[in-house]
Amino acid sequence: MNAFPNIRVVGITGLPEVTPGSDLVGLLLEGVRRQDLQLRDRDILVITQKVVSKSEGRLVRLSEVKPSSLAESFAQDGNRDPRSVEVVLSEARRIVKMDRGILITETNQGMVCAHAGVDASNVPDPDSVALLPADPDRSAATLRSRIRERAGADVAVIISDTFGRPWREGLVNVAIGVDGLSPLLDYRGQTDPQGRPLLATVIAVADELASAAELVMGKLDRVPAALIRGYAFEPGTGKAVDLVRPAERDLFR
Repeated sequence: MNAFPNIRVVGITGLPEVTPGSDLVGLLLEGVRRQDLQLRDRDILVITQKVVSKSEGRLVRLSEVKPSSLAESFAQDGNRDPRSVEVVLSEARRIVKMDRGILITETNQGMVCAHAGVDASNVPDPDSVALLPADPDRSAATLRSRIRERAGADVAVIISDTFGRPWREGLVNVAIGVDGLSPLLDYRGQTDPQGRPLLATVIAVADELASAAELVMGKLDRVPAALIRGYAFEPGTGKAVDLVRPAERDLFR
């Protein structure tokens, strides 16, 4: 670790609206250059899910969706658009809870979140909603590879999204896609300053980095990415899927 820990988080501004097929890497690198920055090895780029989904064409037009009877029923109870509910159901492998107009689901990617990550915010077309990337870890790996090819820097990439938290008010950004760093920092087997062994401490550093990036990105400021510099992370081949607790260890299933 650094003798004097000092982490810099810089929002990457000025990106135009991202659309299906946009050169997202080119837009990010231009944004970095415009801010008189140059990517370095061991930098971390945190990129919002929404621009990744847009660039990959993960958009659905609601006018083309035919809601099922289940979607119609839940939409009526929750005062929601049944077409949007149908999209949520199609993106879910399991419904965890349906109550008070909220659908908590396990997504096809294995994450548990509200409405399977389906979201209309920051989507210019009022008839469309955005889905999560089909494979966020693969998306992160692809972005990292292309950045390395075009910028000559070996950076880590985190794709972030906003999740709620059981028992806690407020939302936080978490990592849903990771490449180039170990998403978990395992202290088990080490000892604290008093010599006591640590038995259960595993820190979700990818989630913490995603949340730190949110502080400079915001939700309304059109800042879809952030550069984090100075964090002494563990390079690795871990993925965001490693952050999902296996069913056999989940006390709440």
